[in-house]
Amino acid sequence: MLYSESRGSRIPLQGGWSTFPVSWSDLLSRLSYFNYWAVVDILAIAWLVYRLLLWAKGTRAWQIIWGLLFFFAAVYVTDRLNLVALNWLLRSMFAFGPVALVILFLPELRHALEEFGRPGFWGHSFGLVARENVGEMIDAVVEAVSAMSVKRIGALIVIEREARLDDVVGTGTLINAMVTPTLLQSIFYPGNPLHDGAVVIREHIVVAAACTLPLTSAPRIEAAVHTRHKAALGMSEECDAVVVVVSEETGTISLAVEGRLVRGFTSDSLRARLRQLLMADGPQALASSTIGQVAVRVGNAIARNTVRASRRSRRRVRESSAR
Repeated sequence: MLYSESRGSRIPLQGGWSTFPVSWSDLLSRLSYFNYWAVVDILAIAWLVYRLLLWAKGTRAWQIIWGLLFFFAAVYVTDRLNLVALNWLLRSMFAFGPVALVILFLPELRHALEEFGRPGFWGHSFGLVARENVGEMIDAVVEAVSAMSVKRIGALIVIEREARLDDVVGTGTLINAMVTPTLLQSIFYPGNPLHDGAVVIREHIVVAAACTLPLTSAPRIEAAVHTRHKAALGMSEECDAVVVVVSEETGTISLAVEGRLVRGFTSDSLRARLRQLLMADGPQALASSTIGQVAVRVGNAIARNTVRASRRSRRRVRESSAR
């Protein structure tokens, strides 16, 4: 085996563990041929795919994506198991694939194109929403919800996140006012014509009131879950919104997120949970999402393999030097 002497160390050049450059001039010469635009291209595609998956999460498009994954998995399994007839039947559906995808994703595609054309989509992407405004909105919501819980006034508050809720806003009455505890309590006061419905909050603005929400389609729902809670569940199943519910019968504060309803919140626990859902950014937000958890696991695995490879490399260098 041939070796090269570099700063007193012997580095194998052929048949060894590495083909690293033996000098800084060699390293700089290789970096001069590196295509940095390819890195920009890959990062742009990765960011776009991440944004699309984040937008689709919690919506009907997310369920369709999972269905397509299971379909392709079934095609692969039937091919590996030599199930000729079933595999032929599944593959024959490929001819209708493009038309079927357009039909299935037509509302989502239209909504996605609308989102790309809005500055708010890119603003949310780069975290341009002021954290102070979101914090003030959370404090106002918690104060109003706590007061209505004591008085047992029913309330249904939808807080928008990534997915815009223009369709839901269109079913109610436009408000476009700053979120304040007094405004929320006056809207849900039983004598107010706007109390029967949901309030939609976008950032720190009450966009609309008396909005109609879709009811949950889950087959197994407890008998104690009333219409207001079913609407909260249905809204959280179709988008990534955070829905706060106050029970008119018991005054219990509940929170619906991603198709899950959690009850029994206090003012402190509700404030902490809303801050976690609405104000997380950077590594905290990335680690809390499903995509972020997968990325963290992959990164940890790569880091472990890199450390192991580095240890093996140093061991081989020591063994080569001893010889």
